Amino acid sequence: MKTISIAIDGPSGAGKSTLARSLSAKLGYLYVDTGALYRTIGYYVFTKGIDPKNEAAVQAVLPDIQVEMTYGEDGLQHMLLNGQDVTKEIRLPEISMYASAVSAHPPVRAFLLEMQRELARKNNVLMDGRDIGTVVLPDAQVKVFLTAAPEARAQRRVLELEQRGTPEPFEKVLADIQKRDWDDSHRPTAPLKQAEDATLLDTTELTFAESEAALLKIIEEKAGQ
Repeated sequence: MKTISIAIDGPSGAGKSTLARSLSAKLGYLYVDTGALYRTIGYYVFTKGIDPKNEAAVQAVLPDIQVEMTYGEDGLQHMLLNGQDVTKEIRLPEISMYASAVSAHPPVRAFLLEMQRELARKNNVLMDGRDIGTVVLPDAQVKVFLTAAPEARAQRRVLELEQRGTPEPFEKVLADIQKRDWDDSHRPTAPLKQAEDATLLDTTELTFAESEAALLKIIEEKAGQ
């Protein structure tokens, strides 16, 4: 039986993970947060004191890294780094820039690419990231480019960080998001961009419930064709 793949791409803080996690549970699909994969690599590089922009240094430690995804009793995706659960650690604010830097390196992308495709071959998946519809799953039946104004994304991220107990000022969060947008869209390998056959969904003015309903409508229309 052919599996169904839903690819959701978009910039940092657009709500991809939250929406994808919620919808995958409702649809009964496997949720794959690919950003967590890159964050895990970034976290390892961070702990080793390696410059994340030094491609040769990052590539040299890839053989030492074992990344696994598990799904806990809470139904959430947990990231294991060499057997250790680092789900919380990879969400620290400083790891965002490490994740962005290491994800620009072709060897890192190649290292994780087959893992992501294998998940899609074996399961109905809802996968989110930066290049799912353009590179990882170019034949996905449903492709959505999810975005929102930088200010709206920054405000959401501020609330998220407060809830996690790691608050950051709005101005810093906004600056970080704008820098991440630039870095992700201008990297030479698999830059962030909307796939030609992806549906654009801008959630700037939408509540979470409205965003979820709009995304579900697109999925139902595309997957049902």
